[in-house]
Amino acid sequence: MTTVAVLGTGRMGTALTKLLTETSATVWWSSRHPEGVAQRHFSWANPVTFCTYQDALQADVIIPALWYHDLMDWIADKTDPLSGKILVDITNPFNAAFDDLTLECHTSAAEEIQARLPATFVVGCFKNTFWSVLEDPRFEEPISDVFVTSDHAAAKSRVLALFQPLPFRFLDAGGLRNNRIIERMTVLARELAIRYDHYPRVAYRLWGR
Repeated sequence: MTTVAVLGTGRMGTALTKLLTETSATVWWSSRHPEGVAQRHFSWANPVTFCTYQDALQADVIIPALWYHDLMDWIADKTDPLSGKILVDITNPFNAAFDDLTLECHTSAAEEIQARLPATFVVGCFKNTFWSVLEDPRFEEPISDVFVTSDHAAAKSRVLALFQPLPFRFLDAGGLRNNRIIERMTVLARELAIRYDHYPRVAYRLWGR
């Protein structure tokens, strides 16, 4: 059975952990202070194991629900522990105002992480999914799309299979370089949602066969 560790107990981390209890995976939820999180009450599909960030490195699939700059700091000395692991990157390198990205157009957060961790299988996912959609994925319209990217076909297939039970349509969105577009689509979605007064409940859906 696949073990998945979510790092972080903010809105994205909490929502992702809850969703993952609906899969067949063994779910670990890691925090700097796991004993405090363990004392909170959660009515979820299946129980989770609370652990430290260090313990989370033993999982098969690791999902850091951290801000981009915090994630880059965290992985700085983790080349060996993360070797051979699947790391699911959900980050967008927002600036302080959340109206643009801190990276230039010729790269993306996912590509920068992969460059730092050459022996890790980086998979981009949930970059276009805001926390309120993770908390309540079902719209009146058809379910929203999640774009999944990687330069490692086997890792991407494993993540697609793992997340398949969740209430989204997961699309194979090609290699990591496509996150240059996806991350900017998220900035645009935020701007449009604020302008039309339904932020943060906004998601992408591609129409067609």
